[in-house]
Amino acid sequence: MRKKALRSGYTTGACAAAAAKAAALLLLSAEAQKRGSGNDSNNLRTCELPSLRTNAVEIPFPDRSRVKFRVRGSGARGQGKTAWASVIKDAGDDPDVTHGAEIVAEARLAGKRESVNASVGARCNVPLRVIIKGGEGVGMVTKPGLSIPVGEPAINPVPRKMIEEAVGEAVDSGRGMLQRAPAIEITIIVPQGEKLAKKTLNHRLGIVGGISILGTTGIVKPVSTEAWTATIASSMDVAQATGLAEIVLSAGRSSEKSHMNAYNLPEEAYVLMGDYLEYSLREAAMHGFEKVHLCAQWAKMLKIAMATPQTHVRFGAIDITKAVEFLSSLGMNIPEGKDFNTAREIFDYIIDASAGGIHELPLRKICRSAKKYAETITGGVPVASYLVSYKGEIVVASE
Repeated sequence: MRKKALRSGYTTGACAAAAAKAAALLLLSAEAQKRGSGNDSNNLRTCELPSLRTNAVEIPFPDRSRVKFRVRGSGARGQGKTAWASVIKDAGDDPDVTHGAEIVAEARLAGKRESVNASVGARCNVPLRVIIKGGEGVGMVTKPGLSIPVGEPAINPVPRKMIEEAVGEAVDSGRGMLQRAPAIEITIIVPQGEKLAKKTLNHRLGIVGGISILGTTGIVKPVSTEAWTATIASSMDVAQATGLAEIVLSAGRSSEKSHMNAYNLPEEAYVLMGDYLEYSLREAAMHGFEKVHLCAQWAKMLKIAMATPQTHVRFGAIDITKAVEFLSSLGMNIPEGKDFNTAREIFDYIIDASAGGIHELPLRKICRSAKKYAETITGGVPVASYLVSYKGEIVVASE
């Protein structure tokens, strides 16, 4: 049976840009209606502005393609001074914590009002400025090292550009004279953002109060490598910016917690690498860290010791026969005819045998083999490896 292809989705940045364009269109419509009803004190020539299609809005993507988004809700308040619109994030088949989240954008005119041509770019007498702000549920950057400065909302550069271009299209579509300010202010809001952020690593990066508005292409690819590696690199950027010389790479939260409990290094030193061993080690070396700590439970550590650059099972389950041969080469005495079905069974055998008087040397040799392999990737940057038990305790280290 053919495996069904996984469906791609859209980033929070793309959804924010779509909501921003919808809000800007609605704001312009409200401005036109105010003038038409005589509420405008200046007798300006009005032009026909597009009213918001409440069911869809189309925006440009970084690759210059165009995507249409369904608008969940929209409205205007404050006598038409502020307009809002929302889009529901669809992450496709990616297990993204923000899948289904409502992304809201508010639009309002900012600054001193004056009559200017509403077009943007070369045709605009007074270029329109798009001011982007973060509202409820959008995190604030509190630590250096990220692409956004400390004190700014966590709306990344590509999403900011997408918002600016989408809003620019909305204003450009007005054509003609508008009584407006020289800027339009867009505030991005994620009503459930603070709650969702608790399921992310934002706190580690120093992003507090909500989620990040992310994306480099506008597209979310299912089970994306890009998402993992971007988080790894950002974590290292923060660690570097805070002056840390050592980094801790862990295969999972249990391994990470065990090292925290034993060594209590600064929180910024801990980077959850998952299965991206080779990428993380190379990135650590590129960042100039003086030492790398590597933590993993038995199955992952055994794979690393056997020189496996990508430790996820989808890249190949561990070959038990080869694992036993490898352990034997390290001096582990396994009785002839002893069969194992899983790596966990091998670990349990070693632990049980240790209670009978066998020294921990085989486990330490695994850590040292993992250390040796990791240092070939870091280019000589020292690596210390730590084997974590299935109970979440460090049982042995390479040094």
